[in-house]
Order: sequence, then C-alpha cells, then structure tokens
Amino acid sequence: MTDLLLKYFRTKQQQVQSERTYDTQCPFCSMQCKMQVIEQSVVTRKRYKTIAKDNPTSEGRLCVKGLNAHQHATHRDRIKYPLLKVNGGFEQITWERALAIIKEKFEEIQKEHGKNAVSVYGGGSLTNEESYLLGKFARVTLKTKYIDYNGRFCMSAAASAANQAFGIDRGLTNRLSEIEETDCMILSGTNIAECQPTIMPYFERAKENGTYVIVIDPRKTETTKLADLHLQLKPGTDAALVNGLLKVLLDEGYTDASFIEERTKGFKEIEQHLSMMKLEEISEHTGVAIADIQKAARVFGAKKTGMIFTARGVEQQTDGYMAVRNLLNMLMVTGKIGKPSCGYGAITGQANGQGGREHGQKADQLPGYRSIENEEHRAYIANIWGIEKEDLPRKGVSAYEMFEKVHEGDIKAMFIMGSNPIVSNPNATYVKEALKKLEFLVSVDMFISETGQLADLILPTTSYLEDEGTMTNLEGRVTLREASKEKPGQTKHDWEILCEISRVMGKEKYFSFTSAEDIFNELRVASRGGVADYYGITYERIRKNDGMFWPCPTLEHEGTETLFEESFQHTDKKGIMIVVANESNVPKEKASNEFPLYLTTGRIMSHYLTGVQTRKSAALAARNVESHLQIHPETAFKYGIRDNMLVEIESKRGKIEVRSLLSNEIRQDTVFVPFHWADSQNVNNLVSKELDPTCRMPGFKVTTVKVKSVHEQVNQ
Repeated sequence: MTDLLLKYFRTKQQQVQSERTYDTQCPFCSMQCKMQVIEQSVVTRKRYKTIAKDNPTSEGRLCVKGLNAHQHATHRDRIKYPLLKVNGGFEQITWERALAIIKEKFEEIQKEHGKNAVSVYGGGSLTNEESYLLGKFARVTLKTKYIDYNGRFCMSAAASAANQAFGIDRGLTNRLSEIEETDCMILSGTNIAECQPTIMPYFERAKENGTYVIVIDPRKTETTKLADLHLQLKPGTDAALVNGLLKVLLDEGYTDASFIEERTKGFKEIEQHLSMMKLEEISEHTGVAIADIQKAARVFGAKKTGMIFTARGVEQQTDGYMAVRNLLNMLMVTGKIGKPSCGYGAITGQANGQGGREHGQKADQLPGYRSIENEEHRAYIANIWGIEKEDLPRKGVSAYEMFEKVHEGDIKAMFIMGSNPIVSNPNATYVKEALKKLEFLVSVDMFISETGQLADLILPTTSYLEDEGTMTNLEGRVTLREASKEKPGQTKHDWEILCEISRVMGKEKYFSFTSAEDIFNELRVASRGGVADYYGITYERIRKNDGMFWPCPTLEHEGTETLFEESFQHTDKKGIMIVVANESNVPKEKASNEFPLYLTTGRIMSHYLTGVQTRKSAALAARNVESHLQIHPETAFKYGIRDNMLVEIESKRGKIEVRSLLSNEIRQDTVFVPFHWADSQNVNNLVSKELDPTCRMPGFKVTTVKVKSVHEQVNQ
C-alpha cells in the first residue's frame, strides 16, 4: 500500500501545471532555423523541449545545437544583474549605478585622450536592429571611429571579393532551392555537414539528382563523403589550385565568349597571366595531381550549370580575398552566374554575419552597405541621424587591429557586445594582454566569458528567447525572430542597453526607441538607396512571406531572389575579373625543420564559436568535453604520439595542450584543431597576427607547428 501511495504522489508531482510555447529561431548558424520552445511547469521545476517549425530555408529541420539551445538560455549561470569588478571579484550593483559608472569613465577617458580613445567591439549574432544601433551608438553617442566586430573573422574575405567582383555582397546570389538543380558544384573550404547540418539535404538531393560534386579541402570530412572528386590540397594553396583550374578551362576552350565579352572585363589580363603557368608547377605547389586538376576543370566547364560555395577554409587566409576572387573568376569565364542554378554562395558562419556587416558594425561601413568615406553616403546617413556630416567619424581599423591600437596607447577603453575576443582572435595571448591594459572594459553578455573575466563592468543581456528582432540568413532572406519569453532578473535587450547609455550621456533624442520594430523602421530608411536596401521590408511583410530577400527598394517590391540576371552592380554593369598570383602578397609560413607541420582550424558540430553558450548546454558539452588534435597515424608514429594522448602543439607564438585523435582523413603534413576552447586549449594562441591586406582577415587556416607528447616532455 505504501509503495502505491508513493508512486501516486510521484506521478502527481510530475503532472504539468501549465505550459507555454515560444515561437523563435535558432540563435546559432546562418540557416536561422525556425522552431518552438515549449516550457512546461511541473510541481518542482520547469522543463523544456524544442520542436522544429516549417519554413522556406530549413524546411522544418533542426540540428543538435538548435534542439538544445534552450539549455543555455535557461541556465542557472545566466547573468541577471549588472556586475562590477571589486578587489578582483564581481559584485552585484544597480543599473542606475552601472550607467553612472559608464558615463563617468567614458567621459573622463575621452576628455583626457580624445573621442577615439573609447572603442566598440560587436558580434555577428546581434540582430539587424542591434547591429544598426551599435554602429549608431559608436558614431553618435561616443563619436569614435573605432568600431568593428567579430564577423571580420567570418565573412570579410568573401564579402570583399563579391563586392569588388560583382558590386554587391550577399550570402547567396540565388536561392537555396536551386542547389539541387545544378549540374556541378564546387565546395571550397566548407564542411557544411558539421557547421550547418540543416543545409545538407539540399546538397544530398543534388547528389541524388546527378550533380557532380567537387570538394576542395585538406581534410576528409563528413562533407567530402558527398564528393565525386576530392582535391585534398596543401593548406594555404587554394589560390594556386584555382589558377590550375582556370588554366585548363582556358586552354581547352571551356569558356563562354559571349558572356565574357558582354558582361565582364579583365579577361585578357587573366588569359595572358595563365598562359605563362605550368600545371606541373601548380600540382607540385598544391599537392593535387595534374589529372585531378584537369578532371575538375573539365567537368565544371562542360556542365551547363554550376555553382561555387566557399567558407572559412578558403577565406581565413592572408590571401583569402584573392582566393575567393579567383573562384569568382571561374564563374565569370564560364558564364555560370546570374542564371538559374548558377551562382556563388558564401556559407555564412554566424547567425547574423550577413546583416551584421550590412548596417554599420564594420569600421568602414554605414547602414545599407554604404561607405563611411563616401561624402554622399556620409551626408545621407548624417541627415537620417540628425547630425552634421562633419561630426560623423571617419574609418577606423579592423577588429584585430583595435588591439594593436590598445598596445600603442590610442585606445584606452572598450565596449564589447556579444563577443569573446580573447578566444576568437588570432595571436590570442597578445589580445588578452591588450584587454588587461585597458583603463576601462565593459562586456555585455549572458555569461561571464573569458573576456568578461577581465571586464570592469558586465551588463546582463537577454537571450534569443527574449529578444525580438530581424536576422539576415545565408540566402539574403531577412527573417523575424519572434521572442516573447519574459526577461529574467534585471536583464535588458542589447538595444535597450545602448539606448540607456546614450540617455545618460545626453544623446537620448537620437535613441528614443521603444521597440525593436521602431529601430527597424529607422534602419529601413537609413538603408534606402544603398546596396543593401531594406526599405521595402517591414515586420508585417516578413511575417506574411516567411521572410523577404534584399534588395527590396519599395513597399511594392517583392524582394530580389536572384542577383545579376541582367547585369552586375557596378556602374558600368560589368563584373570585374582580376589576375591572382599563386603566392600571397603577405608571405605565409612554410613548413621547416623547426615547425614541420601545417596546422589548420575549424568547427565541430556540437559547439559554436568560442563555446560560451554551447558549453552551458549539458547535451552539447557531453559530446565534446575538450579539444583535440586530428593527426594522421603515420605522422603520429613519427613523433611518438599514440591515440588519445596529451599532446603539446607549439608555433612561433605559443603552446597549447590537447588530446590526440588519430585519423587517416587528414594529410600527413597537416594537423587540425577546433577553435571552440579557451586558455591552455585555445588554438588561436598559435595563430599569426598577419592579416589579408584587402579585407584584414587573419590567416587562421595556415600556421606551422611542431608536436610532441606531453609524456615525452615529462620523461625528459
């Protein structure tokens, strides 16, 4: 009888007392999958489950990160009150005091050192509204030229290349649905199976339909399993490999003469440049067999339709801009752009990497993809903001270069929103030292990150379940993230924090917004007439149409699904091809006796960026509790390394320790380490500070290192 009663009461305790459903979308990658989070209140606690919602982009799919995102949003470690550093620890304070401290410190520093002594560092997961407002905050409230964001490390090479080649940068030049209809595709430096799993069915259906798939990657990955041909090149030789492909296309007549003549310029220079190259030299340089170079070029050239996709593998190099430009050269010489099932796609990594750079977070950009150095653009935005054009700051520097400015003494304070630069930047130890030098550091975040630990003041922000706003996904489709969950504790939305700081600093009239939609309506006007024109997009239209593509210049316009059908965006309507050298203008590290291996970095499926959010999810953290070194068994044997052994990796800049993972799926001259971990496992401690001269992208993908077992070191 007692057992029956206990069972009865336990059952009653677990009965759901109430249930709420929150419509939202995943906070992680650029697919921006739609979903619902269901919150059930039971007698003793709350429990959650996530289900996918149908939508045009992800078609009702979710990956493991999206399914478990609620675990970080509802985690007990969420910061719920402003925290002030006192005697090395953090103490809870009121918002009133926090805002007063910010006002006092920023004004004091700017009075002594000038306006540009205060800098702003943003994130690629902020909504469009908050990205826009952060740029306005830097330039109107603080009047500083120093603003940039972590998207600089995500999309800058692809964005710069597309802007220069086509006159416009949007993630995809056409629709995702066209992928499965193309005859041939090249996936260059992209492991979509692990980085953006919900996009994979598009590629799998293409494969089923007979699409020929070429993958360029120094590793064998889940994505290369799709490949009909895998070009397993040496890290850092992408630009040279594409020169080999172009040479075959030109020498064997796989070009579209009429498209080249009517819609492009620069072809003759490329033709002359390639005529002096030899495939033998390119093969030796890249490690790819001549026969494979020829096969890839012939298939892509012969097929009627073709698409090229790039991601960080090819872009995160000191010649990433040029490597992408060369791939765009391939599209233009074959005429495979601006047509059905033909085009280019840059697989965006961060949730709003696309929108984040369109509306003002980058050092050189104003809303609508306007240039901060263009007088007409400056005048337009100054008028929208109600300030004098002369009061609008000029161009600053890129994200990493801001830390150089700290070391040089130009920057004395930093306001960081939605980013963890200690882990995400190259030469990470140098970045950490810069943050320690600051007179005043503010971090706006949901958790105390590695960067937050160094902050003087941490401001608590809201999660994706609580913060409404628009995001622009990898297609260029503007989506609306609904968010109706109540804010925990005294957290505020990022946009509210910016408005509150502006208020106490005497700029309230420029930041008198009462909702995210209010901000979006100003963004629409600010972007009007720009390359990234959102004017015709409204919250109502987004809801009605399940998102809308930009450019959308009027309220009657239906949005632009396919770009370049008739012309490119340059004044003369032509696409621009350029000559690309085999070797970078910025010398890359070469394997040597001291550092004989090439290190490349990347993601794994269970984690996102620096792992601050995903490691708060028990379901995700349990999959990968620590970092690892992927190394070929023969290479491991050479250096006395066994599987699952603690290994020291050393470059010219530092050392880290991780576990070994022996794998036949990587070149023998190459090792791989994921970048989601900090401190002694932070692979970016090893990466050089050298930047791409055009887009200022660091060379994350090419670092020379040496390895040895920690056991060997102890024995010595």
